[in-house]
Amino acid sequence: MIALFLATCQRKQLFLPHFIMMSWHPQYRSSKFRHVFGKPASKEKCYDSVPITCSVHDNHFCAVNPHFIAVVTECAGGGAFLVIPLNQTGKLDPHYPKVCGHRGNVLDVKWNPFNDFEIASCSEDATIKIWDIPKQLLARNLTAFRKELVGHARRVGLVEWHPTAANILFSAGYDYKVMIWNLDTKESVITSPVRTVNCHQDVILSMSFNTNGSLLATTCKDRKIRILDPRAGTVLQEASYKGHRASKVLFLGKLKKLLSTGTSRWNNRQMALWDQDDLSVPLIEEDLDGSSGVLFPFYDADTNMLYVVGKGDGNIRYYEVCTDKPYLSYLTEYRSYNPQKGIGVMPKRGLDVSICEIFRFYKLITTKSLIEPVSMIVPRRSESYQEDIYPPTAGAQPSMTAQEWLSGMDRGPVLVSLRPGSELLSPRPLPPERPVSNSVTLASPWPKDQTEKLAAEDGQRPFSPLEEKAPRWPAEQRLEEKRSWLTNGFDIFECPPPKTENELLQMFYRQQEEIRRLRELVIQREVQAKQMELEIKNLRMHSEQF
Repeated sequence: MIALFLATCQRKQLFLPHFIMMSWHPQYRSSKFRHVFGKPASKEKCYDSVPITCSVHDNHFCAVNPHFIAVVTECAGGGAFLVIPLNQTGKLDPHYPKVCGHRGNVLDVKWNPFNDFEIASCSEDATIKIWDIPKQLLARNLTAFRKELVGHARRVGLVEWHPTAANILFSAGYDYKVMIWNLDTKESVITSPVRTVNCHQDVILSMSFNTNGSLLATTCKDRKIRILDPRAGTVLQEASYKGHRASKVLFLGKLKKLLSTGTSRWNNRQMALWDQDDLSVPLIEEDLDGSSGVLFPFYDADTNMLYVVGKGDGNIRYYEVCTDKPYLSYLTEYRSYNPQKGIGVMPKRGLDVSICEIFRFYKLITTKSLIEPVSMIVPRRSESYQEDIYPPTAGAQPSMTAQEWLSGMDRGPVLVSLRPGSELLSPRPLPPERPVSNSVTLASPWPKDQTEKLAAEDGQRPFSPLEEKAPRWPAEQRLEEKRSWLTNGFDIFECPPPKTENELLQMFYRQQEEIRRLRELVIQREVQAKQMELEIKNLRMHSEQF
């Protein structure tokens, strides 16, 4: 309608007010994530009758990994949380076993990013506990913890694992201290942290690491944002801007920027983008609405997408972040009538790549005692693996030990591909892998079975005596033959049978990819055969003429 009105005015040479001419400049920006949509799980795939905590703290109260979902719950006589297998959906047994050992309410839980069966919890009893979760279902309440960290004078509100170093845990308490713990010890009770940061003047509200874990950003109840060197315990940058009162802060991957959520001077919910090297004034500020719930930001460094989840409402806004102005590009919003009290996020290695899922939330809906998964999906028609929306991402393997990080070393995360059957992509895996050999074996003194096994380990086709008499193929055909035996670095002839449902799904995706590739190879062979038939026919006709 607006376009028709403008065209009519121009055709009749009518005068338009200046503000109308200035406002009609729509900006179109091409993006592969413009049509991302949120898809809630069906009732059968939700977790029903879950006694979610009634705590008023502004935490997530939920932690997820590819095997379990952990939820803080209500418990008489102390604090507890539930650990539910991811595939155990539906209605929860009211007598389902709990993980209980704290003397006060549990305030935060976090899974170890390098061990899916280890979780850390903190509580109002001023302690942090490390738990080993058994692979089989819990038969009774789990009360035996593996380690207990005792050092805070008041209750502990936050825990965070280091993103690249093994066995390094951070905790923030109501004693205004951030403590760094080294869990790589034999003691079951650790009373002294390796570092203590004493630069805060009030309660710490959030913590966030940069990509390699060398910097730590925090927000405090004094509404200031600080960037710390955690090993030295010093403040590198501090924001004293009065127009934005920050409550949560987040490093935006490798963009050298931070995003904070909080309130403006007029108590509107607001988010602000900051330059990592200059926190004097934010790059941009954007008011969202007038609600009172805290905004939880989540950033996907692989797709440069930012998700903003509001506590107390059911909406999830998402944006695309770029390095140039306007920095944040609003995409759309997932709307729901069910308000969330907390939220959990699945790591990228637990997503379903077959449906182009790029993010997955787990909403804690206290009004229905329900945990509802919400998948963010990129609509694609092709069923094959989409390489452009799944770049290499951080895997479940640390890039260095705790002592290496404490001594001053910095390393990025070990990268993996989400393509089913793929292997590590980082040049620094732990332990180091055997290098792939490109030499061709012409003879072998070992038996046939052992020769085939060694050839498969070296990424070669097993040696056959017939190959000695066969003509040597061109390099491209030898490469295709090698790929037919090894798919994505995975030997299809030496595959152990799947033991879990996840392994079975991965095997299914591998087979689908292999069938698709083989079909393409057969089509190419048929085309080559037809071309050769035509060449033979042309040669015969040419010879008959002479």
